Formats: sequence, structure tokens, C-alpha cells
Amino acid sequence: MAQYDKQLVSKKELKTKCGIPYSGQHIARLEAAGQFPKRIRLGQNRVAWLLAEVDEWIGVRIARSRNGH
Repeated sequence: MAQYDKQLVSKKELKTKCGIPYSGQHIARLEAAGQFPKRIRLGQNRVAWLLAEVDEWIGVRIARSRNGH
């Protein structure tokens, strides 16, 4: 995991690279509810997420699915 601790992914890459099928609006709702990693503002019109945090979020969902939660 150390190889991408500081690697960023864009909103588009959440779908293409990470396989997250949610819309931008749904991601924002999850963030507001504290259920998705917080975005990092890179500029006035650009945001990204830390790949390590997104990967951890996916891992938690996989574990919950496998454990029947």
C-alpha cells in the first residue's frame, strides 16, 4: 500500500480506476454523512481523493459483504 499512500484519484478515476459506480452527487452525499473519504481541494474547480483512503473504504465494504453485514 505504501506505493500509493499519496497518489490522488479524480472523480472520473473513482469509476475507471477504482470501480466505484456512484454518481458525483451520491459521492458528495456519502462524504457529507461521513461515509466516504473526504475530498482534497486542488484548485477552485478541481478535487481528488487519496487512493489509499478510497482503497481502504472499498476494503471495508468487501469485508462487511463477506461477513454478512
